[in-house]
Amino acid sequence: MADTPAGAPRRPAHDTRSMVLFGGVYGAVVASAMVAALTEYGHTSRASRRYDAAWLVVTAIASALAHGYAHYIAERGPRRRGQALRALAAEWPLVVAMLPSALILAGGGWGWWPADSVEPPAFVFNIALLFGLGLYTARAAGRRWAAALATGLGDALLGMLVVVANAVIK
Repeated sequence: MADTPAGAPRRPAHDTRSMVLFGGVYGAVVASAMVAALTEYGHTSRASRRYDAAWLVVTAIASALAHGYAHYIAERGPRRRGQALRALAAEWPLVVAMLPSALILAGGGWGWWPADSVEPPAFVFNIALLFGLGLYTARAAGRRWAAALATGLGDALLGMLVVVANAVIK
C-alpha cells in the first residue's frame, strides 16, 4: 500500500486462475485463427507444415511479449524493479495454449500423420481446450455443474466461430 496514493482505489492483482483462463482462451483462439490462415492456400507439404509450426511458435511468443508489454505500459503508478519482466512472464499461459497446435502442425511435417490433414485435429484440440478452461474456471468459481457446462460450451463456441469463418472464407 505504500506506493498507492492516499484515497486512490487499489486495484487487485491478477490471480493465477484468471491469467491462465485469459491466456488459455486467447491462445487457443489465436492458434485456431493461425492454423486457418497458414493452411488457407493449400500448402500441405511436410516442409510447409514444419514452417507453419515455426510461425505459430513465433506468433505465440510475439503475442505474449506484446500483450505483456501492453499490460506493463497500461499499469499506472510508480515502477518497481523487475515489473516489466514479471508482466512479460505472466503471459506464459498464452504461449502454452498455442504449443499443442504447433506440435500438431510439426507432427504433420515430421511425418507422424498426413501433412494434408492437420487442420481438423488442431481445431478439435483448441475447441476442447476452450471448453475445458470454461468448465474448470466456472466450477472453481463455485458455479453449479449446469452453469459450468454452459460456460464451457459458450467458450467452445469461440473456437467454433473460427472454424466456421475458416470454412466460409475458403
